[in-house]
Amino acid sequence: MTGAERREQITAEIVARTGITEAMIAQLVHAFYAKVRNDPMIGPVFEAKISNWEPHLAQMCAFWSSVALMTGRYHGTPMVMHMPLPIDAAHFDRWLELFEATAHELCPPVAAVHFIERARRIAASLEMGVASGQRVMLGVGERYRRAETSAV
Repeated sequence: MTGAERREQITAEIVARTGITEAMIAQLVHAFYAKVRNDPMIGPVFEAKISNWEPHLAQMCAFWSSVALMTGRYHGTPMVMHMPLPIDAAHFDRWLELFEATAHELCPPVAAVHFIERARRIAASLEMGVASGQRVMLGVGERYRRAETSAV
């Protein structure tokens, strides 16, 4: 079996188990980013970086296809894109809150769980990467707080 054949087999198994389709991914991505754009906390971060939303949404559909269905459609460097952003744990928490709500609203339960498990791993990884990019080393269970927002 070739690598491409194995990838197709894995994708088919995921689709059979979760019911996730490319159409479901597109619906989730578009609905989620509509919420993001209107969110007072994370909306401005995205709006400052994204001037043309259609290519971004297409890229995010490819990303989630790769993440959720193992299709290999996405070819990019999300860590590099997120490291310079002025974001911290609170932003990742809000991102997850919106993502999870959207997944629960639009997807059957097994599909929502599949998406959410991966979103949580992605958020944790990106948060560690952003912290590392700011030369902050996080210990087990620690969250990244930007210096500007950590004053109590």
